Amino acid sequence: MASAPALLSEPPRDCPDCPRLVAFRARNRAAHGDWHNAPVPSFGAPDPRLLIVGLAPGLQGANRTGRPFTGDYAGDLLYDTLAQFGFATGSYGRSPDDGLILNDCLITNAVRCVPPENKPTTQEIRQCNAYLAALIAGLDRLTVILALGKIAHDAVLRAQGERLSAWPFAHGSLHRLGGLHLADSYHCSRYNTNTRRLTPDMFRAVFAQIAGILASA
Repeated sequence: MASAPALLSEPPRDCPDCPRLVAFRARNRAAHGDWHNAPVPSFGAPDPRLLIVGLAPGLQGANRTGRPFTGDYAGDLLYDTLAQFGFATGSYGRSPDDGLILNDCLITNAVRCVPPENKPTTQEIRQCNAYLAALIAGLDRLTVILALGKIAHDAVLRAQGERLSAWPFAHGSLHRLGGLHLADSYHCSRYNTNTRRLTPDMFRAVFAQIAGILASA
């Protein structure tokens, strides 16, 4: 039987917590009845040492497919990099039935429902934080959390009861939060890669740091 934290770590399909997101979800269900159009559950190994936290589902990515970072460019870079470092087995096909398996890794989002224009409000981020806190609490082997972007970074700190000002976000930074390591990366979005704010080499360097931590743990 799942533990209490695990049971509390995924919102229900018709989560009522954020009225703006509920209304947006309803509009998308009416327009695209064959899409997922619900809170996107975490994906990956059940007891991982690495947790990756993104921002929120993309409208035509995870909100459509029902799997984090699946169906848009951000997933292309993320899953390719995970495979390079042994965290993924199989081929990523932009579909939840592609057979991809994550090894020692779990992926989730700071906000589980798709927000309009991919911009959750501060209140929506805070409202969803209880699910992230419960997820982290339920992972007994967790060693490293990778935050993709500042919103994810801040969400992890809130979930751990840490002061945001004590741990500033910076790409490539590593923070020690008690027994956990928090690693920072710019989000692997198309915008960030197109503007060269984040390059594949920069992204791989972050994962090299994480692999080093796990190898010595």
